[in-house]
Amino acid sequence: MTKRQLIINPGSTSTKIAVYEDENQIFEKTIRHSTDEISKYKKISEQFEYRKSLILEELKINKIELNSLSSVVGRGGLLKPIEGGTYKVNDEMVSDLRAGVTGEHASNLGGLISRSIADEVNVPAFIVDPVVVDEMQEVSRISGHPDFERISIWHALNQKAVARRAAVEKFGKKYEDMNFVVAHLGGGISVGAHRKGKAIDVNNALNGEGPFSPERSGSLPVGQIIKACFNKEFTQEEINKMVVGKGGLTAYLGTNSAQEVSKLADGGNKKAELIYTAMSYQVAKAIGEYAVVLDGDVDAIIITGGIAYDKKFVDMISKKVSFIAEVIAYPGEDELLALAQGGLRVLNGVEDAKVY
Repeated sequence: MTKRQLIINPGSTSTKIAVYEDENQIFEKTIRHSTDEISKYKKISEQFEYRKSLILEELKINKIELNSLSSVVGRGGLLKPIEGGTYKVNDEMVSDLRAGVTGEHASNLGGLISRSIADEVNVPAFIVDPVVVDEMQEVSRISGHPDFERISIWHALNQKAVARRAAVEKFGKKYEDMNFVVAHLGGGISVGAHRKGKAIDVNNALNGEGPFSPERSGSLPVGQIIKACFNKEFTQEEINKMVVGKGGLTAYLGTNSAQEVSKLADGGNKKAELIYTAMSYQVAKAIGEYAVVLDGDVDAIIITGGIAYDKKFVDMISKKVSFIAEVIAYPGEDELLALAQGGLRVLNGVEDAKVY
């Protein structure tokens, strides 16, 4: 029997929704939110009714009946650290999402709105592989000082989705039977070591580890950062922006568009060429680092995310790491499909919904 699911993916200035019948998308809409409208709300959780009403209005306009749904799947938010998988949205999760237990982010609304709509028609609500997925092995958490533990915040949804896809399409096996190094290349860059269905080590892609990216500085020289922090020239907020938001390509070249930098490099801009090459160089180094985590037992290296559409950039990485394993590119990040697939695995009994 075909399973119909409503997918909800809230972002800072938009809410993406879609309806899937099994893995086939039958409806998609991006609802835009103006800065003026969003600024009316002091907390993200206060946007709940506003965003929910817009979703219901779009479904009504497009004649999608709620009672036709098998489930509602939302983007997971900043919850307590959990292992990967599909989770049923329970009361404890709702409470933590409302409270912003580990921070406020628009994605927190995904679970909240999904649960509310699902309850109206008595179907389950799920979230899938939120950014706080934490499957790191104990040794991976050690940073070098007991006051600073490495933490897991990364592109879990897309990394795990493409790893599952590669396992089936390229090897005819399950994700849980494979070892992959996966590099997600987007506004932030995360590289993870996936061993038998678990990401046992990954860089904190949100705030300060790994390769630099279009907007983030990645790992910076610690001594120089300490000096900058105690230099009265910079505020804490300005330092934070150096690391997240105004780092990487933005700091070097004044743009967060990897596509634009690639064109500049192709057009003979030597600085753009150097910085773009350096970003690929750092990604390649990170892939090597995480191959070591897997003891060199790597079935494939997977490159994904928006920058993976740039074949030249992928080729620069592949040239350095293909001696480790085959390099597979899955450009983009189809989050709506990944969410639908996560819900479908539970609805079809392929896996059990996990409990938060």
